[in-house]
Amino acid sequence: MLAKRLVLTLFLALMPAFLLGAEAERSAVLLDIKGPIGPPTSDYVHRGLEDARDMGAAVVILRMDTPGGLDTSMREIVQDILASPVPVITYVAPSGARAASAGTYILYASHVAAMAPGTNLGAATPVQIGGAPEPSRPPERPRKPDEGENGEAENGEADEEKGAEEAPPRPHPTMAEKAVSDAVAYIRSLAELHGRNAEWAEKAVREAASLSAQEALKAGVVDLVAGDLDELLQKADGRTVTVLNEERRLSTAGLTVVEIEPDWRTKLLAVITNPNIAYIMLMLGMYGLILEFSNPGAVVPGVVGAILLLLGLYALQLLPVNYAGLALILLGVAFMVAEAFVPAFGILGIGGVIAFIIGSVILLDTDVPGYRIYLPVIIAVAATSGVFFMVVIGMAIKARQRPVVSGPEELIGSYGQVAEWAGREGRVRVHSETWGASATRPLEPGSRIRVAGRDGLILIVEPADE
Repeated sequence: MLAKRLVLTLFLALMPAFLLGAEAERSAVLLDIKGPIGPPTSDYVHRGLEDARDMGAAVVILRMDTPGGLDTSMREIVQDILASPVPVITYVAPSGARAASAGTYILYASHVAAMAPGTNLGAATPVQIGGAPEPSRPPERPRKPDEGENGEAENGEADEEKGAEEAPPRPHPTMAEKAVSDAVAYIRSLAELHGRNAEWAEKAVREAASLSAQEALKAGVVDLVAGDLDELLQKADGRTVTVLNEERRLSTAGLTVVEIEPDWRTKLLAVITNPNIAYIMLMLGMYGLILEFSNPGAVVPGVVGAILLLLGLYALQLLPVNYAGLALILLGVAFMVAEAFVPAFGILGIGGVIAFIIGSVILLDTDVPGYRIYLPVIIAVAATSGVFFMVVIGMAIKARQRPVVSGPEELIGSYGQVAEWAGREGRVRVHSETWGASATRPLEPGSRIRVAGRDGLILIVEPADE
């Protein structure tokens, strides 16, 4: 009797866990990728795939609408998809969405590639600063007068000198050509991994070709076209996919869709890795430390500046930074600060503003949409910095023109009265204090004097009327 009660108690205790496990196995985890692909996106996908694995989900759906993004973040997402024990369905949706550039690679890497009607993909050519230049071509050999358009002699005889001539040397590949070749090899390997159209994938990289959803389905680029999530799960049901080198049959019909929202870390990362936010944090951090060093003990500018500077540097570490641009920004700030302390008549300040603007323009070494510092932001920060340092310079000039009001130098130019005098030396009263004094000629007691200089504790005075 006791044994039956123990078994019943254990069964009731474990029943919620069994039900939860069954529920998780019958669920599809939904992750939304919307906007440019960057560090926050790769972090979100990485955590989402881990959560799906821990839940024991049947599939993961990446609902995607992106104009492209950073190459490093895209490759991190592709690696996470290929290493995931849970099959991944990438779904370009809703209607009007696109999987351009980096999105095309992610689509090719997924176990099932799907699109909604009215969507498109492609234009996967690597984007560099200012756009990828056209690949260089070897120069053409000039045609001889007696040659036709095909390069043969018009009388039908081969040019005897043609064989003797050496072909022009092939030019060395440019960085753009290397980037395109690497991208072609990468996307072809992803296409071959899942049996998709590798020829069109290469065309999407080399020629920036694009396809609509129906055209992609006909060309074997995607596996299916579905109008919504329910239709997607119905059409994906029964498909055989390869997950971690093992074939697996999908059972997706009737799955419950569980959406995973980005957590606070991903949201924070999305804020600070915005190039414009990172740029402003970097500037505010440097100015905070400058104020703290010029006014020791203020504390608040130093603490806030250090935090913002570290956050800005962390964000830049995740972004494709041109370090020459960063060096120009630091040099420009240094020149503007130096202008406040060195009488350079504005030369350092103007040079600093110019270096600052040029460095800001070339700071990010990419032309990917969403990962550029907007020109109005650069102009606003540069103008604010210039005005700030001009105000500082003006205050410094006014401070230098003001008379000294404290310290030993304050006595110079002050007026007093002779207390007693003998020959060229005597005692005078200045600011209610009695000082030893000397002069170039005898003075009368009670006469008014002016302090012309100081030699230690002896004041050098002269008659006030002079």
